[in-house]
Amino acid sequence: MKRRDLLKSASVGVGAVTINSLPDWLLASSNGPENKVDVLVVGGGTAGTIAGLQAAKAGARTMIVEMAGQLGGTTTTAGVNYPGLFHAWEKQIIAGLGWDLVVKAVELDGGEMPDFTVSPRAHFLHQVRINAPLYAVLAEESCLQAGVVIAYYEMPLKVEETSQGWIVETIGKGIRRRITCRQLIDCTGGADIVGMLGLPRLREETTQPGTLIFRIEGFEVDKLDSTVIQKRYRGALANGELKKGDYHNFEGEFVGFLDGGGENAQHVFGADSSTAATKTQANLAGRASVLRLLRFTRSLPGCENARLVKLLPETGVRETYRIVGEVKITHQDYTSGRKFEDAIAYSFYPIDVHDEEGIVPEPLKRGVVPTIPLRALIPKGSRNLLVAGRSVSSDRLANSALRVQASCMAMGQAAGAAAAVAVRTDRTPGQTSVEQIRTILRENGAILPA
Repeated sequence: MKRRDLLKSASVGVGAVTINSLPDWLLASSNGPENKVDVLVVGGGTAGTIAGLQAAKAGARTMIVEMAGQLGGTTTTAGVNYPGLFHAWEKQIIAGLGWDLVVKAVELDGGEMPDFTVSPRAHFLHQVRINAPLYAVLAEESCLQAGVVIAYYEMPLKVEETSQGWIVETIGKGIRRRITCRQLIDCTGGADIVGMLGLPRLREETTQPGTLIFRIEGFEVDKLDSTVIQKRYRGALANGELKKGDYHNFEGEFVGFLDGGGENAQHVFGADSSTAATKTQANLAGRASVLRLLRFTRSLPGCENARLVKLLPETGVRETYRIVGEVKITHQDYTSGRKFEDAIAYSFYPIDVHDEEGIVPEPLKRGVVPTIPLRALIPKGSRNLLVAGRSVSSDRLANSALRVQASCMAMGQAAGAAAAVAVRTDRTPGQTSVEQIRTILRENGAILPA
């Protein structure tokens, strides 16, 4: 029996699930026929999942290439399972396909939504807590139902521009593929495709630290002696038992770290996902930090039975490369709520730069809701190429707010719609009618700047 036949007839588990629907072209190796799609999305993370879903729903034959084994990226693999912000000033400003998936995940998990009718005392109270594994499988189901072809465990090796679009060579375990597409969407988080093409990218000399999400349990915070714990904490920092960044609020009360179980309370300085080597180092550093924290916590009076009950597989990275787009969203644009003429989405989050001193958010003024222009998703000088997610063309301060999940979902949906319109009209994204893009977005539940 040939390898392809074996793959197509293979059974999984106890026979309840059978792999019997893999198309020949998905199994094609370097010796097989070229894979042909209208829209190729590289990166199936927060933005890429929604970009692929929207492109397919708009009628484009779509494929998502994702180097991990599930969709969702930061929301799932990196464990930031509290996306936001979809609401601003007591009303919803981001909806659409990403929001629909969030709602489905909350409902199927029996969860509850925050009260969006009042502005919270802190922005994070309007983030929506979801079951991350459930979100991943719901996203996958939605993409497959829309006709998206998903190729996990593959990454781009080479990108070549043609008169008709692109040829993208990908590689994965046991496979090397050539994909032709008319429109290409870079949702890698670090503008990897843009970099491979030699188009300009921006990067700070010192980037924001990353975070490895974990949780420690096995103690009752209200029964701990915070004074004793704080003294031990300061001593551990002084003698090297703990390092700066193990608790991001290193000048704060360590009992606050314990109260949150360590969730989203760590900084991994220098965390970088630009290459396999730097991503490996980020993961190694994150895990070493977790071990230091666990061992220290278990040494504290009242915490002797502390246990590590959750550890995500990857250190989440906040910042690498940004594109140089047709338009750059500046800090002034963002904080003033500038409405761009080609706005295709709202964004809402405080300026949120993490550094070695911790976090100092800059809230937006009452009533301000920033917008995102289509031109910020188009790399300057490119054709048939879009970028969505945290690599959006912006300065550093604006990017610290634009990079969050709800905004990335909105950008992804806009990029998917723009790519589909470009295919349909045989134009580049920059030549497409913004109104046609907005029509598709409205038809799929998005909220657009008025």
